[in-house]
Amino acid sequence: MKTMVFFLEGPSEKEMLLGLLPKLLPAEMVVRYLVFWGKQDLEKNLVRRLRGWQLPDSVFVILRDQDAGDCHHVKAGLVEKCTESGKSAWLVRVACREMESFFLGDLAAVEQGLGMDKLRKKQQTRKFRNPDTLANPAAELMKLTGNRYDKLSGSRAIGPYLDVENNRSHSFNVLVHGIYTLLEDP
Repeated sequence: MKTMVFFLEGPSEKEMLLGLLPKLLPAEMVVRYLVFWGKQDLEKNLVRRLRGWQLPDSVFVILRDQDAGDCHHVKAGLVEKCTESGKSAWLVRVACREMESFFLGDLAAVEQGLGMDKLRKKQQTRKFRNPDTLANPAAELMKLTGNRYDKLSGSRAIGPYLDVENNRSHSFNVLVHGIYTLLEDP
């Protein structure tokens, strides 16, 4: 049985995935989460933790926010670390700017998860058509929800409602596609 192991920069990513992954993964898939204390902790310990993982038939997903860095540079650094680990079945994904872009890409999910009205109508406004281009998605989400969004509880509430086929965040769609690809590889 294949195990999918997520290396995450923080607990809010885990909360989002706990709601999202049942839509993507077969019920028999074993999922493990390694949650780090920020991107520096993730990057500092990634090679060692990958090398130390002994469970056979495991695949790895490394998810990190872009923040202010260059997306290609961030991903290249993580890919280099994965290659250095000697493991072969891994996927690196960078959330363009922040994971909150995933939520801003599906305002219907935000509306449902936070029990709000009239957010989904804003999806077609210029600002939310391409949420990966927003400079500070977390601040935008706080503003949009009147400070009802909180990183941890908000991720827990919104994650189950994310639509895997209808999200305006390109980086979310790339993550979903990558997970499907890992599942297909023998």
